[in-house]
Amino acid sequence: MNDASSSTPLSRRTLLQGAGAAAVGSLLPVASVRAQAALETKAAKLGFIALTDAAPLFVADEKGFFKKHGMTDVEVLKQASWGTTRDNLVLGSKNNGIDGAHILTPMPYLITTGAVTANNVQVPMNILARLNLGGQCISVAEEYKGLKVGVDTKEFGKALLAKRIKTGKPVNAAMTFPGGTHDMWIRYWMAAGGVDPNKDINTIVVPPAQMVANMKVGSMDSFCVCEPWNLQLINQKIGYTALTTSELWMNHPEKAFAMRADWVQANPNSTKALLKAVMEAQMWCEDPKNRAEVAEICSRRRWISAPVADVLDRVKGDFDYGTGRVEKNSKFQMRYWKDQASYPFQSHDLWFLTENIRWGYLPANLDTKALIAKVNREDIWRVAAKELGVAAADIPASTSRGVEKFFDGKVFDPANPKKYLDSLSIKYLKNAA
Repeated sequence: MNDASSSTPLSRRTLLQGAGAAAVGSLLPVASVRAQAALETKAAKLGFIALTDAAPLFVADEKGFFKKHGMTDVEVLKQASWGTTRDNLVLGSKNNGIDGAHILTPMPYLITTGAVTANNVQVPMNILARLNLGGQCISVAEEYKGLKVGVDTKEFGKALLAKRIKTGKPVNAAMTFPGGTHDMWIRYWMAAGGVDPNKDINTIVVPPAQMVANMKVGSMDSFCVCEPWNLQLINQKIGYTALTTSELWMNHPEKAFAMRADWVQANPNSTKALLKAVMEAQMWCEDPKNRAEVAEICSRRRWISAPVADVLDRVKGDFDYGTGRVEKNSKFQMRYWKDQASYPFQSHDLWFLTENIRWGYLPANLDTKALIAKVNREDIWRVAAKELGVAAADIPASTSRGVEKFFDGKVFDPANPKKYLDSLSIKYLKNAA
């Protein structure tokens, strides 16, 4: 992996002070003075869920990046749940749905294959960028505070079993969408400690904004979600943070920016304009001097609608886990641009498909190579990056980030996903070839 961008949040070689900087409040790329290719449309409807990793869309709207690139009629629309996002993407804007979205990285694949749509209708999607790396957390209920649960789930698993025996009721771990990123993190975490997420606990679906309220009434013992809901849980003294997900897999891929494939095909120039606006917003969000404003923007009613106190610290990279563990400017904080956060590595999409195969959401004989070639449009990202003036050294040389290592010693080699899958003791394969 090329780390050329990791020494500073924004590579100074790639940016210059643009004439419109005052309007958008950031350093603007060289491309800001270039002529805009003729746009097929200036309108797009984009969905988002109330999470801080949707900040690039909020900022692109609030700071005028969409308009700067000629997309003057972009609507950024709040979705009630990831299920709603899926349904509105299936509809498309022509049928009062949406054209694209801030989305869990596996979802464009699950929608494209019809694995999660009504009647298994296949709606081809394109991933245009990754919106961020890391930044999610796994939280546990206050009743387990004495355990100080962390990455190791062995003792937590024993406590869950004891509770199940004592009460005769199931214990629940909440995630946000079957086969989505939060589902993958909580399953991986549990399974690594010998807790079978299909037998030892119930995994339930809860929309992000409803996590805290459900934990308060005892609906779940643990959940995985993005901010501000983990910090809000601590601030309301209902639970604590066990870990940030980059402690499972350092700088893991998280949300994506995706559009319906038919929209991309019909509007190639407008697609590129949208993408450039989002990429500039990612650069702006990454800059430490902007993080407090990022938090303030996120907290606004039209976006997350949460107290700034529940948003600020973790957007800045400061983590009080609620157990006495405190980390300032944590290496596990969310990345919007640094460490090639925006580039949609195909190797990362392959890991998500492999994990969805592991848990039986997708068939074991799936042609992952062909599917990734259909969904992942890193080629458009590369063109947009060059037009923005991003330095060649900051554009990955390969579509693979290479071999990935996890906290439990497991290794994922994109050249041999079967070896990784075979190394996992807990799995539920279906339709094996």
